[in-house]
Amino acid sequence: MASLQLCLPFSSTSRFRYRPVRCANERQALFNRIAPVYDNLNDVLSMGQHRIWKRMAVTWSGVKSGDNVLDLCCGSGDLAFLLSEKVWPAGKVTGLDFSEDQLSMASSRQDLLSKVCYRNIEWVEGDALDLPFSDCFFDGITMGYGLRNVVDRRKALQEMFRVLKPGSRISVLDFNKSTQPITATIQEWMINIVVVPVASGYGLAEEYEYLNSSIKEFLTGKEQEKLALEVGFSTAKHYEITGGLMGNLVAMR
Repeated sequence: MASLQLCLPFSSTSRFRYRPVRCANERQALFNRIAPVYDNLNDVLSMGQHRIWKRMAVTWSGVKSGDNVLDLCCGSGDLAFLLSEKVWPAGKVTGLDFSEDQLSMASSRQDLLSKVCYRNIEWVEGDALDLPFSDCFFDGITMGYGLRNVVDRRKALQEMFRVLKPGSRISVLDFNKSTQPITATIQEWMINIVVVPVASGYGLAEEYEYLNSSIKEFLTGKEQEKLALEVGFSTAKHYEITGGLMGNLVAMR
């Protein structure tokens, strides 16, 4: 396991808010490297399906107009933009990530898309294991492809529970660690035969080779449900989607 360390702050010209970050250094560097082509690769590798999965995640979060919501491990902002459309005009979205380059991409996309509702998004560099927000602060939380990558999943869920208002939900989208051998084999084959070769065309083969090992080290849906209940959530349900290749944990405080 990579050690945790304090990352360097942004320059004073940064357009998003800085919070000190304790992060797994190697993982942060990885996401900084893939940031410039992250969106294009997502479209190519999923054949556009990731947009459907993310809309499902936002729907499961149960957020509505006027809500104050958090997109954790927000990357280049896909879920945050979808959330902003749900909570507009009176609501607010905070997109938090530990990757400066990913946040820069998100901020640039916000300017480029220039939809009125996207003005309610604030980008924050921060640590999913030490959220810079007060208790019971958010009406809903989404997390896309982040729980698998944090160094302490229990702590990440504890922090989500802490900052979430009672009666509100988290919606956590990620690769599914299937208990079905056929599904797991198909998933591994797709990563080795499709994902890594395509990523190599962008010069990022090594950066995407970690996927198989990260999925094997991840929690099954049942294990995610169990952990969510252990940290205090009143209900937890994991949904398998796309034939069990992806999964979405929904838990209510």
